[in-house]
Amino acid sequence: MPSDIEIAQAAKLERIAKVAREKLGIPEDELEPYGHYKAKVSLEYLGSLGSRKDGKLILVTAISPTPAGEGKTTTTVGLGDALNRIGKRAMICIREPSLGPVFGMKGGAAGGGYAQVVPMEDINLHFTGDFSAIGLANNLLAAMIDNHIHHGNDLGIDVRRIQWRRVVDMNDRALRDIVVGLGGTANGYPRQDGFDIVVASEVMAIFCLATSLEDLKKRLGNIVIGYTREQKPVTARELNAHGAMTVLLKDAIKPNLVQTLENNPAFIHGGPFANIAHGCNSVTATRSALKLADYVVTEAGFGADLGAEKFIDIKCRKSGLRPNAAVIVGTVRALKYHGGADLKAINQENMTALERGIVNLERHVENVTKVYGIPCVVSLNRFSFDTARELDFVESRMAKLGVPTVVATHWAEGGAGAEELARVAIELCETKNGFRFVYEENDSLWEKIGHIARRVYRASEVTADAKVRAQIKKLQEDGYGHYPVCVAKTQYSFSTDAQRRGAPSDHVINVREVRLAAGAEFIVMICGDIMTMPGLPKVPSAARIDIVDGKVVGLF
Repeated sequence: MPSDIEIAQAAKLERIAKVAREKLGIPEDELEPYGHYKAKVSLEYLGSLGSRKDGKLILVTAISPTPAGEGKTTTTVGLGDALNRIGKRAMICIREPSLGPVFGMKGGAAGGGYAQVVPMEDINLHFTGDFSAIGLANNLLAAMIDNHIHHGNDLGIDVRRIQWRRVVDMNDRALRDIVVGLGGTANGYPRQDGFDIVVASEVMAIFCLATSLEDLKKRLGNIVIGYTREQKPVTARELNAHGAMTVLLKDAIKPNLVQTLENNPAFIHGGPFANIAHGCNSVTATRSALKLADYVVTEAGFGADLGAEKFIDIKCRKSGLRPNAAVIVGTVRALKYHGGADLKAINQENMTALERGIVNLERHVENVTKVYGIPCVVSLNRFSFDTARELDFVESRMAKLGVPTVVATHWAEGGAGAEELARVAIELCETKNGFRFVYEENDSLWEKIGHIARRVYRASEVTADAKVRAQIKKLQEDGYGHYPVCVAKTQYSFSTDAQRRGAPSDHVINVREVRLAAGAEFIVMICGDIMTMPGLPKVPSAARIDIVDGKVVGLF
């Protein structure tokens, strides 16, 4: 079978204006084209859709990710195509890929096989420049902080208590901790600083949670960049940076419209990581899609313990969105890996490993149906070496939980391979929905992290050293206690230890750092050894990417 990029390059794309007009009813004058196959949709037009009835929202999530692969974005795309194939007006909403993973080890975020969004090369690389704008807005604020201090520091910012970090959209471990301001008085005051990856920036989180340009500006102004010696918070508004930051983002905030391989519409907008941020595409894109289509398929990053929890407790809480149904994606290969099977042997039938590893899927199903209260279906991406006995085993175990299982083949067959999944998802959208949050808004910050840890991760205890506990207590006292908690931890395990596969219980969640995101309106609690600036692997994907005879090669 050809590679993902070969499939994408062979695709017959429609002009994006035609897709917008025929599939969504968007007039061409309301588009801002970026070439023939991608465009932004005007905020004025999207704002005019407010009186339309919302469609149904289907959330795609997954088991804990493994090196064996699961295919969550592939399923999101395949399901969207399948819904259109069976006569439904449907579109998908996903995140933009970060260049860090594209050139690192995870890869892009455009789907795979015959369930992709295109133009794949553009989407996985610079796309429409949104991430560049977000990075520039973030770093403009950083520059204005140091400039303010250099020119007298009227706000009395304590250089030891500056919280705002610079960002770059690349995995670069050498930038995690740096010193700025060297070279004498003309260059400012030397101080410790560091870089995060763009997708971990609070600007990215704000961008994806803002409901309008005005809301974006207000949130940017609320960013707390640091503190005075008296520990009074200093905001971006006090530096008068929020206006210029908004100007940099005024075009980026418009959702990006592209298409699938089957010429169905897709919004791709925003891209916060789910292991270090809230992991969902923009509220603007999702809300707009619900006005334009009868069914909207969206995804939350990584497993249902991270992405889905934040989708519910942060995105849904802030936006009023409510998913009608959920799809939990997994593979037999990945479940065997969770059961201890060696990565080199996961293509061989191994019922012992599968039986040990299926507990990971069961835990995610229990969380989605019982903790979050959302009806769900399990979608197994089928591989040719999956045996009937393995597939039957998974189906029987899910049946005991009252959850249907569909074996899907959209990777190889496109939308045709997910038609059964589409029909089941439609049925679930009409069933009783007991949607609920993991914690209440009035719970204290410490209670919120405790509820997530115990109810979702099945931890026995949450710990933090005295300094971190004091920070949490101060945030509570300063009036931020009603904010949601955004947990930053490894995506590979329910615990904070990436090596603990399956469904560990009674482990300890240690909060090692707390960050206030006053503009995004959540509190980031960093647990375990997760990094907000990843590094590249020994042999990064970038080593395989090239351009040959004018064509990009090696991009998956």
